[in-house]
Amino acid sequence: MSALPPCPKCQSEFTYEDGALLICPECGHEWSANSADASDEKVVKDSNGNPLADGDTVTVIKDLKIKGSSQVVKRGTKVKNIRLVDGDHDIDCKIDGIGQMGLKSEFVKKA
Repeated sequence: MSALPPCPKCQSEFTYEDGALLICPECGHEWSANSADASDEKVVKDSNGNPLADGDTVTVIKDLKIKGSSQVVKRGTKVKNIRLVDGDHDIDCKIDGIGQMGLKSEFVKKA
């Protein structure tokens, strides 16, 4: 039996090859066999494809309605000192006049 690496997400040892990909049957995670030794770090990109990092300053590219409120984050609002997190909204930030909130990276561009 060949020694395939365990799943980087759930550490399952039941991984199998499907062409150039390795697949975990327990959690469904797929990854490249070539990058199996590389770290599984997620790269967050803005709307233009530029990689974002903690502490960056970004600009909102469209008006965003705030759920459960009548407030709106206006297009062109600069957000300083962002923090990248896992999840659907991959940016945590504090916006002046509004407070703490999460943003999706597809609605910002790097300033």
